Amino acid sequence: MSEVPGPPSVSQLLIGLARLGQAVRMEAWRNAGPHNLSPLQADIVTLLHGKPHPIRQGEIVTALASTPPTVSDAVKVLRKKELLEGSRDPGDARALLLGLTPLGREEADRLRSQSETLSGAVAALSPSDFAAMLRGTTTLMRELQERRAIPISQMCLTCRFFVPRAHPDNPDRPHHCNFVDTPFGDAELRVTCPDHETA
Repeated sequence: MSEVPGPPSVSQLLIGLARLGQAVRMEAWRNAGPHNLSPLQADIVTLLHGKPHPIRQGEIVTALASTPPTVSDAVKVLRKKELLEGSRDPGDARALLLGLTPLGREEADRLRSQSETLSGAVAALSPSDFAAMLRGTTTLMRELQERRAIPISQMCLTCRFFVPRAHPDNPDRPHHCNFVDTPFGDAELRVTCPDHETA
């Protein structure tokens, strides 16, 4: 029995993920908007929009798995564009806390609107394929986090409120979130959640 030609299945999956990543990045460049944001600048604005208070630049570096000089350059540009503002950390006057300006919050809202190209492609998935992809994505992310290949994100699988397979008699909603005290299914797994608390 001959094998299917081409790279092995694991390589095929990694190639597919890389191509999806390229599509997301290309869409980010196309969505530069009125402030002509680079993908990193857009990531910083989006990250800060999800934070309840200003954060240190080092936290941005960690969250985005970038380097201090790269983030520093992006922050300087965002401050010049008046999308970010800085204030001294009351606990350490040497540290700068970064937050969004009102203009930055407007831009974050614009960035949060879904790309028609990407959301249209996702909408083409069947509900079961969507749930399987979300489950697979969060599983891969958790595995990469445990290997310290990517930073910890605020997803269900790393949250103290998440109870996997708490409702085995309910295959559509087998998991439980103790924060909102409700069962949910794979299609509702969160990759980022404002109520996340590390387990």
